[in-house]
Formats: sequence, C-alpha cells, structure tokens
Amino acid sequence: MRIMKFLSLVTMVLLVVSCNKNGVAKKELKTELDSVSYAIGMDVARNVKTSFDEFDHDLFIQGFTNVSDSSDILLEQADAQKVVQAYFQNKQKEAAAERQAQGEKNKAEGIAFLEENKTKDGVQTTESGLQYIVLKEGSGDKPSTDSRVKVHYHGTLLDGTVFDSSVDRGEPAEFGVTQVIKGWTEGLQLMSPGAKYKFFIPQELAYGANPRPGGAIQPYAALIFDVELIEIN
Repeated sequence: MRIMKFLSLVTMVLLVVSCNKNGVAKKELKTELDSVSYAIGMDVARNVKTSFDEFDHDLFIQGFTNVSDSSDILLEQADAQKVVQAYFQNKQKEAAAERQAQGEKNKAEGIAFLEENKTKDGVQTTESGLQYIVLKEGSGDKPSTDSRVKVHYHGTLLDGTVFDSSVDRGEPAEFGVTQVIKGWTEGLQLMSPGAKYKFFIPQELAYGANPRPGGAIQPYAALIFDVELIEIN
C-alpha cells in the first residue's frame, strides 16, 4: 500500500504539472501499464476529494520539487509529519463537534415533536415513551419475544424523508421480534395479524447515538413507521 500511495502522489504531481503547463493530453488505454496508470490517477482524485475541502496544487508541486532536488525545503521532515497529523486531527475534532451539535438538535426536535404529538386524537403512549396510532386492528394472537413475524413497513424521518420501506420494495420483511430496535420489539407485541399501526419512536427506542453508518438516519433521531403485521411464525 505504501508503494501505491507513493505512485499515487507521483501521478498527481505529473498530472498537476501537465495541467498547469499544457493541459491534460488525452490518451487511450492501450496497454496494461496505461490502465494501471489511469487507475492510480482515479484513486488519487477520489482520495484528495475525500480528504481535502481545499488543496493548493502549486504548494504541493513546490514541496515535491524541493524534496526531489534537496533544495529550498521549507519544513523539516518531522515538522511536516506533525503538520499533516495536526491537520487531520483538527478535521476529526471539527467533524465530531458537528455530529454532536447535530445530534443535540435532533434530540431536541424529537422531544418537541413527541410532546406535541401525544396530545393528538388517537395517539396512545406506552410507559416507555413509544407512541402509536391504531390504523386498523387485526385478530388472533399477538407475537412474543420468541416469535418471528412477516411485516410490511414504511419508515420516515420527522420531516417525511423515507429511509426504508418494504412497501416501496414490494416485498415484506421477516425477522425475529427481538432482532429490531426496541420501539419495534415493543410495538409488534401490541399487534395481531392483519393490524396496521403507526409508530412514533423516540430516539432512545430507535438507534440513539449509533444509527447505521452512511444511512439517512442521524444520531438521536426520532422515527415514524407505518407497520402492517401480516403473520406470526
């Protein structure tokens, strides 16, 4: 991987120099080496876009050239490493602070929403704080924590953004009652086959501080689900 990173940096330097002087000369991929060279360039571009909001190409070239020529070096190697390390540490701290601020905002919005929502007609609230509306009652036994269920569901954020929906996929989901978030585990045990409920789930009964990485659900977000219990297995 160190070789790949080194080659990526060299490729980036050559690319930037070419851009600055004459523009990029388009070539076809005729050999394996051509493809490898192009692929490394692609890798560099993705990494730079991911790691840097701003990037000074001229200073990058100057640093590369100074070290290559062993002349006019502006930073000692140890200092250069500290600069890079400090930069990314600060970026991580900034990102963590932003996530915390967004999480606190989400938590406050969820509390306010649920406080107002519980006063609306038809909304029932359990001891845990789970809120629900019975859209349609079913009949028969209710699932237990040992049951598996087949359901259709449609999940949204408080602003109506859809983050998951078996209804949209056109295929019901099957899982154990305890294999889902706490709000679901509790809510499912209120239902009988054929029932349709709307759940309003506080963040502490949803994903809390740890939603699925890369998904639409942010930390401390309250969630809304329309759930139809199709059958109990």
